Amino acid sequence: MENAPHRAGHDGGHLTITPSILYFGTPVVLLTTENADGTVNLAPISSAWALGQVVVLGLGRQGQTGANLAARPELVISLPEPGQWAAVEHLGELTGRPAAAGHGPRRARYEPDKFTASGFRAQASHTVRPPRVAECPIQLEARAARVGTDTAGDFLIVEARVLKVHADPRLVVPGTQHIEPAAWSPLIYNFRHYFGLGPELGHSGISETPGRKPEAADGSRIFIDR
Repeated sequence: MENAPHRAGHDGGHLTITPSILYFGTPVVLLTTENADGTVNLAPISSAWALGQVVVLGLGRQGQTGANLAARPELVISLPEPGQWAAVEHLGELTGRPAAAGHGPRRARYEPDKFTASGFRAQASHTVRPPRVAECPIQLEARAARVGTDTAGDFLIVEARVLKVHADPRLVVPGTQHIEPAAWSPLIYNFRHYFGLGPELGHSGISETPGRKPEAADGSRIFIDR
């Protein structure tokens, strides 16, 4: 008996689609960089991932952040919480580059003072000139080691080496250098919608922090010691 042909765009239970974007659940970060006149630019991005002490960032080629990093490599990568999504969204409507105003899908508005416009506060850094975002629970002072274009030439890819990490004490496992995963929830950009994390499902075998069992009947959580 011959197999029935797959209908167009359908393959073994999967649809073949062409989405306009591929933000399949990535963390939002806020980047602070230094402008040529010594002022600060603050910008949200949704393409960031870490490998060891290096964070790789994806940036638009027309933005102020990329121009700043090409000339002045110091930056701070601040990680907002889910409850800060509205301020992050507002930042996405602004640009620190006058020539970029009115362009892009948002028709961005030029704003030289994004900290004031967004309601975030600047906090002095220890090793770099750009400030941290005070309200963000995790802040990474870094230096761009490499700034280049992607293979298609449409975006900038930045490799930034982290120099110093700042964390809200409530997120740190007492007596260690580790972030408590159950205490930290990043702001996730999921196909242009904002989300936080759900309950823990499990942990990696190489994790250096204890995992947690599912909630007990009284709603409490129980640590798993290894």
